[in-house]
Amino acid sequence: MTAVAGVRPRAARRWAAGRRWLSRVPYAVLALYVVVGGAGPLLIDYNPVRVALDDRLLAPGTRLAAGGIAWFGTDGLGRDVLAQVVYGARTSVIIGVATVVVSCLIGVTVGVAAGYFRGWLDTVLARGIDILLAFPAILLTIVIAGAFERSVLVVVTALSATAWISFARVTRGVALSVRERAFIDAARVLGVRPAQILVRHIVPLTAGPVVALATLEFALVVLAEAGLSFLGIGLPNSAVSWGQTIANGKQYLETAWWISALPGVALSLLIINIGILGDQLTARYGRGHLR
Repeated sequence: MTAVAGVRPRAARRWAAGRRWLSRVPYAVLALYVVVGGAGPLLIDYNPVRVALDDRLLAPGTRLAAGGIAWFGTDGLGRDVLAQVVYGARTSVIIGVATVVVSCLIGVTVGVAAGYFRGWLDTVLARGIDILLAFPAILLTIVIAGAFERSVLVVVTALSATAWISFARVTRGVALSVRERAFIDAARVLGVRPAQILVRHIVPLTAGPVVALATLEFALVVLAEAGLSFLGIGLPNSAVSWGQTIANGKQYLETAWWISALPGVALSLLIINIGILGDQLTARYGRGHLR
């Protein structure tokens, strides 16, 4: 009985250790994408507008006319798919981080102020959110992106136009809850200015839910940017995007599947792992704040 009882705790410890290692996989994958997006373009020389017709539609692992190897194959214009995947990772990370930062700053500022002061500010925020939610987010993004010349700034602006709403709703709920606590009343009695109360007491308490939400929003932003580029209204041709690469290969799906499949796999792997990471953070900080 003693031997059997000793086996079960060891098995439980091994199971717990295995789960801890599995929970770290999304962090490792995300770090890999950041490293590839940051250092990859420094190691791989690539011109997105250069055409090499002698190397067009080469299968993965084929040697190029210049002597190199196309590990991920080439597209219909002879451009290296591996380089497009690497440069596309940098584009996705930059646009994702920029959009989340802008949306977070706007949403947290508006949400915390509305939740703490309430009154007409809270009413205006609620009505503004209702108006924006009346339009599908992707439709509003497409309208904004299509109304201006294609650029990274336009894409970030279009994606931020609706992404800030989630941050505002989350932080407003936190502010409404915290403003009724005893230490906030004590701060008011002591004459602490509202701006100091917001910065010192309320905003720090929104950090957990905001980080969890930012992770989920990052995945949605990356997917939305790829969708805009796939439709041809996202980034210009001088930039590299996974959506553009996937769109360029849709006419060769039967003969050159790698053009669309490999960037699609890279995009899916990133979205899935960010989604898992977001679920972990949401479970850690509590789902109640995100409702």
